Amino acid sequence: MDKLVTTRPKEKALLAGAFINGTAAESMAELEALTLSAGAIVVGRLAQRRTAPDPAFFIGRGKVEEIKTKAEEAEADVVIFDDELTGAQVANLQELTGVRTIDRTNLILDIFAQRAKTREAKAQVELAQLEYLLPRLAGRWSHLERQVGGIGTRGPGETQLETDRRQVRHKIVHLKKVLKEIDRQRAVQHKKRSAVYRVSLVGYTNAGKSSLFNQLTRSQTKVEDRFFSTLDSTTRVLKFPYFPRVILTDTVGFIKKLPTHLIASFRSTLSEAAESDLLLHVVDFSRSDFRENIAEVQKILTSLKADKIPTFLVLNKIDRLEREIGFENKNGFWDVARVSALKGSGIVGLTNKIESFLRWSSQNQNGAPVRANEPPA
Repeated sequence: MDKLVTTRPKEKALLAGAFINGTAAESMAELEALTLSAGAIVVGRLAQRRTAPDPAFFIGRGKVEEIKTKAEEAEADVVIFDDELTGAQVANLQELTGVRTIDRTNLILDIFAQRAKTREAKAQVELAQLEYLLPRLAGRWSHLERQVGGIGTRGPGETQLETDRRQVRHKIVHLKKVLKEIDRQRAVQHKKRSAVYRVSLVGYTNAGKSSLFNQLTRSQTKVEDRFFSTLDSTTRVLKFPYFPRVILTDTVGFIKKLPTHLIASFRSTLSEAAESDLLLHVVDFSRSDFRENIAEVQKILTSLKADKIPTFLVLNKIDRLEREIGFENKNGFWDVARVSALKGSGIVGLTNKIESFLRWSSQNQNGAPVRANEPPA
């Protein structure tokens, strides 16, 4: 007898946001792309411009009533806000709308949890989730799985909430130890290959880093047109006829409003970029907000102390341009290259630029990497 296969229906999501600064359309479009990446379908959007967030609901109470009505009409399963909410705001919104409510941070954490495959990525995501959850535990302890409990595990008069907080803190400490050990092992590996030049791909999520990685290394790593398709760093040899000691690493993508917990948790993985000799900052040149994306990535690289590493700006997806866009200003970058990782155009030129830089670096630094983001005269 054939086994009955059931498919879980996709969740219906209603998107909401309060915009203090910035353009609502672009931010909501990105939130929709994140929602689709998480496996849900979008049944509507609601946005409100405010001078400041409402302490109780983040948006105005009248807008909350509108969300309730629209959620009922669309039979939404979840309301997703474009900004990070406090625990109290989530509780208030859920009580008034009657619909489960999450924020952008929670959504991104969920996507990362779905994508995590290796032991390191899973530990990093779980650590970020627990650090996000800890200050929001009040009133939510019933949602936690009971792994520890009973006689001897609680002090006199300790509440269930206090027990859960203690367990979460204990798990956080354990995960940090696990990641510290993985980081130590990575440092040993780096030391062994200190004579090798390291080039890393960085950039906004879905900018085409993995496609470019495949073009440069002639690999076949998985490529998907969705946010955060790559979580774990992937490293391959970058072959040059007369410069053999080079490896290329593909790193996790960045995004606006990237949760600080994720940046902290993935710091060991992102250290691949911070310890590189050359960065290739890949940009989706077809996006109208590509300049803002460049600035966002540079801001995160600065927080990782990777902003002084020589960097090439790689303007990708030129095959999608409807018109020619002038952008030749290096603006602190060592060089600018235009490519289509999908079509393969511009790849030879980029490869020549990389080899020229490595040759210059080797000749001028006696084999040692250059560590200042200043182009040669």
